[in-house]
Amino acid sequence: MLTRLGRRSARYSRAVLLGFLLLFLGLGGYGAGAQDDLDLSRWSSPGTESVRAADELRDGFRTGNPNLALLVTARDGDVDSPRTERAARRLTDEVERLPRVTDVTAYWDADSPALRGKDGRRALILVHLEGTATDTREELAVLSPRLTRTTADIEVRVGGQEEISRQVGQEARADFLRAEAFALPAVLLLLILVYRRTVAALLTVAVGLFSVVGTLAGLRLIAQFTEVSTFAANLALVLGLGLGIDYSLFMISRYREERAAGHDQRAAVPRATAAAGRTVLFSGVTVAVSLCALLVFPFFFLSSFAYAGVLVVVTAVAGAVLFLPAALARWGHRVERAAEPASGFWHRAALTAMRRPVLAGAGVLTVLLVAASPLLGLRFGLPDERTLPEGTSSRTTSETVHREFAAEPTDTVQVVLRAPAAEPAGTRAYAAELSRLPGVFQVDAPEGTYQDGRRTGPPGQDRLTASDGRVRLAVVPTQQALYGDVPAFVERVRQTPAPVPVLVGGYPGETTDFRSTLLDRLPFAVGIVLVATYVILFLMTNSVLLPAKATVLNLLSLSVMFGCLVWVFQDGHLSGPLGFTPTGSIEPSIPVLMFCVAYGLSMDYEVFLLARIKEEHDRTGDTRRAVGEGIRRSAPLITAAAGILALSFLSYATGGVVFLKELGIGTALTILVDATLIRVVLLPVTMRLAGRANWWAPRRLRRLRIREGEAAPADDVLRGEYV
Repeated sequence: MLTRLGRRSARYSRAVLLGFLLLFLGLGGYGAGAQDDLDLSRWSSPGTESVRAADELRDGFRTGNPNLALLVTARDGDVDSPRTERAARRLTDEVERLPRVTDVTAYWDADSPALRGKDGRRALILVHLEGTATDTREELAVLSPRLTRTTADIEVRVGGQEEISRQVGQEARADFLRAEAFALPAVLLLLILVYRRTVAALLTVAVGLFSVVGTLAGLRLIAQFTEVSTFAANLALVLGLGLGIDYSLFMISRYREERAAGHDQRAAVPRATAAAGRTVLFSGVTVAVSLCALLVFPFFFLSSFAYAGVLVVVTAVAGAVLFLPAALARWGHRVERAAEPASGFWHRAALTAMRRPVLAGAGVLTVLLVAASPLLGLRFGLPDERTLPEGTSSRTTSETVHREFAAEPTDTVQVVLRAPAAEPAGTRAYAAELSRLPGVFQVDAPEGTYQDGRRTGPPGQDRLTASDGRVRLAVVPTQQALYGDVPAFVERVRQTPAPVPVLVGGYPGETTDFRSTLLDRLPFAVGIVLVATYVILFLMTNSVLLPAKATVLNLLSLSVMFGCLVWVFQDGHLSGPLGFTPTGSIEPSIPVLMFCVAYGLSMDYEVFLLARIKEEHDRTGDTRRAVGEGIRRSAPLITAAAGILALSFLSYATGGVVFLKELGIGTALTILVDATLIRVVLLPVTMRLAGRANWWAPRRLRRLRIREGEAAPADDVLRGEYV
């Protein structure tokens, strides 16, 4: 099929190229507006207790998490002075009239010690903005500059979770543009150096750009029917360029080989499409399956990366097997180059490793295990303002609150009593018991504020009671509790006996449920990736052992990535040069995303290398010779592709958002380690030690073999069970 496809693309090359040009322009025009249609997300897990609590708060109390905080500083140094109070009340009245504002709690109305700084110079106004994350953050883009002010009486700074998240999205969009401006020229220059032909480099970049614009257009289309995260565009850039370049490198290299073997241009195009195109298809399916595993999580933030991954694969494969054959049919003479030398560095390295397989394998394995060892100290945590770079306004505001306030009222745990208590005394006793929990600063109840089991403040009947008689309690944590084990704190609140059924939510509850759901479903995602990629590699190699070894080697390279993640981003090594603040933990959704992306890309290189080794083994029947020849022909391309893809991911290392730094640096390291130490040393070593067992398959499964290329078995050793 691929041979016919290559032949027809070459025969109708003018029409194919014109069609791709029109398609590129159309997709580019439509995809240019993708960012405006993509959505922002919150840390919530559908169907969990915290989300049900949020629904109850919205429907029954017209409130929710205090997602916007105004930090008011008294110019005269006293938030209780008459002039400061008058100015603050005017500000409160102004905020209450703003769009999407459904609840405002100011220190001057609530008289809550949690809303007053320790030295009395600062106080808080807490605001709830109703709406989706996208709607509220778009509103904040207008409100934040308007509310940030300095008058004769007060100074106002904007903070809170919604403002932090808005600025994270703003930084991520800036990182996307910065990465785009850096990656394209750098990639083009490297491709010219690799190919030594400008036309070949331009054709390769064209496939990468087609994948990027096609993916952005596809994301925008999907966004018309379901939520798609804005951060998927960041992945579309690096993965679209990367896979487009990977597939083009192998297609063009195979075309050069066919020409060097004596085939004319007309015959070389379909032969190259048949041989390399099958490998490209296997690789694409592998990457797509790895990213599709993200669909097991009920968060559109992660599902969006699955959409992006599938779109990237479809567009990159289409560019490689449809556009490139047509382009090579017309301009192939301008990409040709003399055949590569019979030997090279990677070829010699592989042969040396196979001569002493135990020594070479043990040495490399030791290095990799030492690099992966920090993984043993991995600690999952929850995101906070330190995701942003120092000096960002919302981060500065949050740091001031952490430093100068004893409590963290912006992260209040909301407790909704789902039925009116039979006796008010039961609610009072419950509030008093909650206030005694470790990490609780105070509990606001309809009957008053409780601290350490005692009532210390006035009633808050109006804002804490619904029209049907139900009540809610606001459990305000201490600063230490929010910087400690937040899930354990939330669990203590949930386990406290209540007089009636309750729902426990608020921002701490939402992030806790998000993490719990993520970790509960993680084994399913990992299992899908491992099983699916094993089956794909089996269909390609018809070997039981080779896919198993590939899985182990991939997990080893991923262990190095996670070891780097812990050593750098959790423990803070290199935090100065990289420009971030370590938190002592890792937010769990990013490692999950990195696992799926990096595993797919690592298996991508495994497919390219094993396909060539399999082709050579089918031709010669000699495992050692097949490995050496496969590495001689594939390793230079794999390392070049890996270097270019790593450079694309590293473009996010200079960004402002920490988790984009993690994604960029961690994935780049995995790609480089995988393309060098894993594929050029450990893979040939394990194949040398396994010998003929590499090609064993049960007799009943041999018929499932899908051949690569056009080579046929050389001798009878390929018959029977060894295929």
